[in-house]
Amino acid sequence: MTKVVHSMIRVLDEARSVAFYREAFGLGIADRLDFDSFTLIYLSNAAADFEIELTVNKDRTEPYDLGDGYGHIAFVVEDVDKEHARFEAAGLAPRKLVDFRNNGELVARFFFVADPDGYMIEVIERGGRFR
Repeated sequence: MTKVVHSMIRVLDEARSVAFYREAFGLGIADRLDFDSFTLIYLSNAAADFEIELTVNKDRTEPYDLGDGYGHIAFVVEDVDKEHARFEAAGLAPRKLVDFRNNGELVARFFFVADPDGYMIEVIERGGRFR
């Protein structure tokens, strides 16, 4: 059996990205590996084994072109209304709250927020298939 362990994104500014993921999702640095031309920063918290791997290419000065292939990462929270208000108060610019329905039935409540490099992140209220 396989186990998913991390998802990697390329970021321009390590400090700015680490601060965002700490503020928004309570992720801390689990490991940091520095190489000549790049640095890998693994972010996690006690809620899950899954990590976000930030890759900082040291010679990069321009923002990355995210293209049209990237979708999003999703985090589950207990109270999406409370988290949306907290994100607003912290200046993280969350998008509007959405009640996502299929055939009139509530599937999920969520909002999106962009990290400092423009990667989209979905914040979903715990429930249904989102545990």
